[in-house]
Amino acid sequence: MIKELISPAVCAQCRMCCVFDIYDIWETPVFSRKMKEYIVSRKPDAEFIPKDGGYIFKAADFSPDGTFKCPALTENGCMLGDDKPFICRIFPYMVMEINGARAITAAVVCSEFYNRPLSELVGFLKNGLADRIFSYADIHPEEVRPYNENYPILLIHNS
Repeated sequence: MIKELISPAVCAQCRMCCVFDIYDIWETPVFSRKMKEYIVSRKPDAEFIPKDGGYIFKAADFSPDGTFKCPALTENGCMLGDDKPFICRIFPYMVMEINGARAITAAVVCSEFYNRPLSELVGFLKNGLADRIFSYADIHPEEVRPYNENYPILLIHNS
């Protein structure tokens, strides 16, 4: 969804959004049964836990630096391609619930995204992306994360 803002080549080099530590493990994507089965077919040691009608990966083996990589991450990037989970498709945007309202926030770990002018990030949302994000979140409330004060709010849904 955000290929117009961040090139896939830049994303493929960084991969920061596919690596989690104990403090951001709550950001892990929710995979559909089909996605989970595809990942396990390619990485049989990948383990998943049922969550909100889907599956999250079991972060059991943290590396020596205290991080855990998404099991869909390969040497060539995400094995799911354009069929990746919603949170991954919109990242570094995130949809969060704050005081009963939904908001689109920005993950600060993506320097390519975060260093862009705020007007560009919000403008891209107002150009149709926000409507698609909020519509998807209406159908899939499990994708809405609780608000985290470390994520700047870019847009609040007016219901």
